[in-house]
Amino acid sequence: MTSQGYGVVRPLPGDGVVAHVGGLMLVCQAGDAVESLLAALHETASSGGDGLALARRVAQALAGTMTGGVPACAVAGPCSGGVAVLVSGSAEAGVDGGPEGAVRLSGRDALTWTDRLVRGPATRIELRLPGAGEPMPHARLDGGVIGGAGLICDLTATAPVPPPQHAPAAAPAALPAASPEPLPAAPAQPSAPHDSAPQPAAPAPAQAPAPAPASAPAPASGPAGLLSGPMPQTGERLGVTPGEDKPVGGGDAAPAAQPSGDGGSGAQFEPAPAAGSGQDAEREKTEYMPEPEPTPMVYGVDCKNDHFNDPRVPYCAVCGAALDQRQLVPYKGPRPPLGVLVLDDGTTLRLDGDYLLGRDPERAAEVLNGEARPAKITSPDGSVSRRHLRVKLDGWDVNLIDLGSVNGTQVQPPGDPNFYDIPPNEPVAILPGTTVRIGVSRTMRYESHRTA
Repeated sequence: MTSQGYGVVRPLPGDGVVAHVGGLMLVCQAGDAVESLLAALHETASSGGDGLALARRVAQALAGTMTGGVPACAVAGPCSGGVAVLVSGSAEAGVDGGPEGAVRLSGRDALTWTDRLVRGPATRIELRLPGAGEPMPHARLDGGVIGGAGLICDLTATAPVPPPQHAPAAAPAALPAASPEPLPAAPAQPSAPHDSAPQPAAPAPAQAPAPAPASAPAPASGPAGLLSGPMPQTGERLGVTPGEDKPVGGGDAAPAAQPSGDGGSGAQFEPAPAAGSGQDAEREKTEYMPEPEPTPMVYGVDCKNDHFNDPRVPYCAVCGAALDQRQLVPYKGPRPPLGVLVLDDGTTLRLDGDYLLGRDPERAAEVLNGEARPAKITSPDGSVSRRHLRVKLDGWDVNLIDLGSVNGTQVQPPGDPNFYDIPPNEPVAILPGTTVRIGVSRTMRYESHRTA
């Protein structure tokens, strides 16, 4: 969790649901979406997640409930960069006290939802549904789920840290945690009992208890990236590293420093060829087809048509069949391709492994040691660094890591008109439909469609 603290949460009366678990806050209208939204909240809290992880899980839950309209929902939680906020439908949210002053968000004008990371330190968070009343003077919600239509969190006040949350009786069965680490294996089959040697006669006739099966380790919580809005880091962007390019307009920024293969013919974004191949003509607008590599094994679930899926999604990515995670048992299987990155010149990169993007990626350490494949990208303005961006797959997630580039990497979440900087050297998970800007002028889009 973050150093922001939990503060004092005061509920607002009304006809909805208010929840505060482990410093994470949720307000939603009564209806079919309540169960999945509360499950997302409890999952995040039980796995040690912060506001960024909560926003991500709630976005996934909302995506599965929008066929009948967008429910009114607002969530917020502290993170290392400030406060992560997501609102949908007629819900509203406000954050006060940060360097931006009073920030107000509404879900009314969004096609799906609106989310943002509000830079801290914040002093007050307010989540509200239409018709919410005013808080009672002495009412407070240190933890749990109650009826109501909003909440006000005073982060300048102190409150006891809520105890670790376990799956409550009223909550649905916990889903596998949304984490880059492998999900825990469900006990689909009991393990065989250990063989035991005959025991000497004991004074008491009591029978020795059978050995208990080893419990699966809890999944580690990986780095969480807000899927839309500014990314969570308090540090400033790294400066020019030794041997790196200068920023655009910085004097030494050199289109002339680009490899001669660019030919000055404008922007080109393509996978790098094998050393010494010289096959430039075949590289443009083609899908990168690397040498076969071992397929990563991940925990997933099968739909009724035996398609292997991310256990966190509500519908099969292949046939669209509904997935009831409470009835499915995750197992470890080969991960299918997670989709493609579609570059602005039409080239596609198949997401079945990691990539390293830049002007001269072949000499990067990640490529030389086999961790990532090179994908060459150049631009006429010289804003792309030689070693600019890594695309890293973790479980079912697609993460971006800006490698301390001079001109940075930005993301435009789906449905958001704005681009946001991502912090250097920190993994940031992206949603399908996200547009990525590399340097100043190059872009690509993450598409997650796949076939069986």
